[in-house]
Amino acid sequence: MTEKITRINPEPLHETPGYHHITVVEAGRTAYLAGQCPLDRTGELVGSGSLETQVDQVVANALAALAAVSARPEHVVRSVIYVRSEDRDMLATAWRRLTGSALGPAFTTASTLLGVAQLGFAGQLVEVDLTVALPD
Repeated sequence: MTEKITRINPEPLHETPGYHHITVVEAGRTAYLAGQCPLDRTGELVGSGSLETQVDQVVANALAALAAVSARPEHVVRSVIYVRSEDRDMLATAWRRLTGSALGPAFTTASTLLGVAQLGFAGQLVEVDLTVALPD
């Protein structure tokens, strides 16, 4: 299926730190993952106050969700990353941690990184929303 996914950076647009401006999916089925939160299997928040620990839990959860639909990070065609902060350094830390993880290939696609005022769980610092072109 990855051969049906094309990622494009048109020349007139600015260079990116790893993502692509456009992702084209030729055909197939799509999965929309719910926002992956830094919660463990029991629903408890992991890593209160630690962005890095929370990112690692989000990565583990996202990889499990992808595996449940027989997909890999390379099949992600859109990502939205929410970080509870207005500090650009904190957003950059989240981006680097995510792109350097086993989930990293998911962020070479069309991607948006947002600083937000609040997320759903008390103490939550990060959430990742993924759209996946399912493999045949």
